[in-house]
Amino acid sequence: MVKGFFKNLLSKLRFNPFSRKSHIKLGLYGPPNGGKSTLANKICQDWLGEDMSSVSHIAHETREINIKEQVTIKNKKGKELTFSLVDTPGIATKIDYEDFLKKGMKKAEAKGRAKEATKGVIDSIKWLDNMDAVVVVLDSTVDPYSQVNITIIGNLQARKIPVLVAANKIDLKKSKLEAVKAAFPQYGLVGISAKYGKNVEDFYEQLFKLV
Repeated sequence: MVKGFFKNLLSKLRFNPFSRKSHIKLGLYGPPNGGKSTLANKICQDWLGEDMSSVSHIAHETREINIKEQVTIKNKKGKELTFSLVDTPGIATKIDYEDFLKKGMKKAEAKGRAKEATKGVIDSIKWLDNMDAVVVVLDSTVDPYSQVNITIIGNLQARKIPVLVAANKIDLKKSKLEAVKAAFPQYGLVGISAKYGKNVEDFYEQLFKLV
């Protein structure tokens, strides 16, 4: 009798709508300078009225995990989606302090930046285990068939995390949306300009389908 009671209880809990995970973590991943932080800022500006991350033309501006809690977006039908937005450091397979020297940094600063950027890459990979869904932000003017992109996608596939590919910088003439689509046909794709807000409405609609 007791055994039957607990079996009944477990059955009810399994289908209890209040037992479902309600705290969704949405991660922004991609190589350096793809536009992750610019997109994070656009999302937060649109729905919270504030920026989230600092941006720079120098790679690895974001070197720590940035989280904005309780971001709520709405679609045209009035449906709401709330999530924690996680802006991650750009993932790279090689980080050399000499690259920062070329940007005008002094040696000590360049070495410090390279060290922080390396730690940021490691943290980004570790945080994948906390993600419920991921937006891979790629520069659509750059060849998508890179070792970095394949590494990112491979890690996501291994963890079976839902993915949306955001091909950024479609405002530029060198943008090749079809090339990005051909590289990762297994995932949904949306072309955007995070800087100018082009096609972000479609991006938000895709988030509802993703999550």
